[in-house]
Amino acid sequence: MRRLSILGSTGSIGTQAVEVITSLPGEFQVVALTARRSAHLLAEQALRLRVKTVAITDESAAEELQERLSGSDIEVLTGPEGVLAVADRDDVDLCLNALVGGTGMAPTIAALEAGVNVALSNKESLVMAGELIAELVRRKKAHLYPVDSEHSAIWQCLVGEPTDQVRRLVLTGSGGPFRTWPRKKLTEVTRTRALQHPNWDMGPKITIDSATMMNKGLEVIEAHWLFDLAPEQVDIVIHPQSVIHSMVEFTDGSVKAQMGVPDMKVPIQYALTYPDRKPSSWPRLDLVQIATLTFEPPDREKFPCISLAYEALRRGGSAPAVLNMANDLAVQAFLEDRITYLKIPTTLEKALGEHPFVEHPSLEAIEELLGWTRRFVATALDL
Repeated sequence: MRRLSILGSTGSIGTQAVEVITSLPGEFQVVALTARRSAHLLAEQALRLRVKTVAITDESAAEELQERLSGSDIEVLTGPEGVLAVADRDDVDLCLNALVGGTGMAPTIAALEAGVNVALSNKESLVMAGELIAELVRRKKAHLYPVDSEHSAIWQCLVGEPTDQVRRLVLTGSGGPFRTWPRKKLTEVTRTRALQHPNWDMGPKITIDSATMMNKGLEVIEAHWLFDLAPEQVDIVIHPQSVIHSMVEFTDGSVKAQMGVPDMKVPIQYALTYPDRKPSSWPRLDLVQIATLTFEPPDREKFPCISLAYEALRRGGSAPAVLNMANDLAVQAFLEDRITYLKIPTTLEKALGEHPFVEHPSLEAIEELLGWTRRFVATALDL
């Protein structure tokens, strides 16, 4: 029986992971869960899964959580320190990091420092601290199991293949809700419209990243660190049906593709049960019903976030971290109706160009850059 902790269990990936776990009785023992502020759902999950420890980041929700768990022997931790304490546990076999945004970086590092394998949904960890995390993985002999559908697809395509025979990776993307819109119409984008993803059911932050296509840019950076390939070996192709989740082209011209319905429970289950594939009841792919698969290049003029991510990856050092931090802040401002959609990429470009560059940032330097980025974005957006 595999012992698990889940960081961010009440979010989109976390709740689907709980579905996967409960569908495979006897396979897992969940030791600990964390959430940001959803005390009701966290308590429900903790009691159903019989966990030992829960942590809630928002300390104002801690009292409600304590009340809902009264009479149980479940330990309740609070604040970011509580989440780090869960991540730092070495009595688990696998830590699923389903946190969203830059707050997921420190828990990823904590889990790896404890020598625990990490199933990583939090792409921002590798975007912000890829060099540090890659070194930790080598030093601790731990493993990162990608949960993003695109990186899971590449991981599955590479099983049994020599990595030195890979020519390129092809990340597929739906194109988001504005794929067919002319650029001039993007001035009309509202928060409600941007949150209407055509294929995937995701949380609000990731859905906005899909609308700007920053998610693809961040995935390019993540793929670089996961699979140790140069920026020019990672491409993006728009595939509106979201059936092919990504592809690998080899040096002999052969291409492998991993296919399936757009359902995150499949890559989640693969990461949790690897190297085994367990039976599941998730929806199955029917190619006859789909009938047609189409592909097109990404429009980088309409979606400048893609080019900004490639630029940050090629510059290296602190550039990806600042890009990610600025994106977190700009997306949050957009979700709160404080800025327009088109302000997101222009803010990122300014932050990338004006930040105090650090060639090999330490964890402390990244934290300092977070403060700089908060101040810069607040000034740039007049918040």
